[in-house]
Amino acid sequence: MRPMAFDLVGRRALVTGASSGIGREIARVLAAKGAHLVICARRVDRMEELAESLRSAHGTEVGVIEADLAAPGGAAALIDEVEALGHPIDVLVNNAGLGIHGHGVEHDWEAEERMITLNVTALAQLSKHFARAMVARGEGCLLQVASIAAFQPCPGYAAYGATKSFVLHHGEALAEELRDTGVGVTVLCPGSTNTEFFEVSGNDRSPIQLRTSLDADVVAQAAVAAMVAGRRVVVTGLSNKLGVWGLRLVPRRLQAILARKVLE
Repeated sequence: MRPMAFDLVGRRALVTGASSGIGREIARVLAAKGAHLVICARRVDRMEELAESLRSAHGTEVGVIEADLAAPGGAAALIDEVEALGHPIDVLVNNAGLGIHGHGVEHDWEAEERMITLNVTALAQLSKHFARAMVARGEGCLLQVASIAAFQPCPGYAAYGATKSFVLHHGEALAEELRDTGVGVTVLCPGSTNTEFFEVSGNDRSPIQLRTSLDADVVAQAAVAAMVAGRRVVVTGLSNKLGVWGLRLVPRRLQAILARKVLE
């Protein structure tokens, strides 16, 4: 069984979606705690800048891989490139993801399919591949980035919310399956965070979202702390914690109505 505290010094972490937002800040936290990194995303220039700053600040090794995990075969291609580096991955951070805001039936299908491929299929494929190797070694960590959208139906983000429900439930199930293997699984469920997410998804944040937003570095610190402590689920922000707890008392249809008022 994995110890309660997972020492990151000298470990090697693969972080997807590391060019901005929560992924970039998780990479910073991991490097500060002594981990070596392999970072991947589509925007190589941003990753190279991040890699150089981490090497200078912490003396850590940082590999950069250009990857489009929303493309067919994207996850398999990333696995091949990571394996070619010849270093086992001790920590997998499945952070890459995107959302599409608006009425679900009006979304362009190709764009929605790319989102589902990225948020669900790529995450599951990477998890399966690297977790198997971790189990064989008897230690490791998976950090899966979901959202508080995972806890309820989300009109305005119907497909996105459903993908994050997959991440949450898949992660919790894996955590139980791997309980006695030495491999831990932590699911991060942030609320509104000050990143590019809303601009990319086409959504102007509501007053409630603006009031409860956290900076990405705060979310990253909480995520890594929960992972090394062996926690299965972490919701960031007091208001988000209270909201998720309160949902247990609300009928499902009313959950959707309330979410619509916030998200649309």
